[in-house]
Amino acid sequence: MKFILMLLLLSEMIFGAELKWPCDYSKALLTAKKEHKLVYVLIVSDTCRWCKKFENTTLQNKKIKERVNKEFVTVLLSRDRHFIPKGFKTSPVPRHYFVDAKGKILYSSLGYRDEELFDSFMDNAQENYIKLKDTNNGSSTNK
Repeated sequence: MKFILMLLLLSEMIFGAELKWPCDYSKALLTAKKEHKLVYVLIVSDTCRWCKKFENTTLQNKKIKERVNKEFVTVLLSRDRHFIPKGFKTSPVPRHYFVDAKGKILYSSLGYRDEELFDSFMDNAQENYIKLKDTNNGSSTNK
C-alpha cells in the first residue's frame, strides 16, 4: 500500500498537477474570493476543433498548467451543455475570460493560442487586476 501511495505521489511530481475544470461559475467566484484569485473562464463548443487543439496543446504545457493552478480558479463552459452567464459571448469559440471574484471581466480574448501568447494573456489579466485594485484603493500606479 505504501508503495502505491509513493508511486502516485511521484507520478504527480513528474507529470505536474492536472487542471481542474468545474462547470459552476457561481462556485468559482466564491472560491476566487476565498483564495484571492482571478477566475479563468474558458468557453468552448463540443465540436470546435480549435477548442480541442487549445485544450490538448497549450493547456497541457507543464508551465501553463502550474501557473493556471497557482494563480486562477478555472471554469470550463460548453455553449452546447452549460448555462453561460450574462456578459459572456459564446460565438465564435474558444473564448477566454479572466474575471475578478465579483465577475468583472478584466481581460478577454478569442481563439486558439499557443503557450507564449496564452502566458501573456495571463500577464495582462493580472496587470488589469492590479490596476483595478489600485484604483479602488484610491491610489494610482505610474509605469
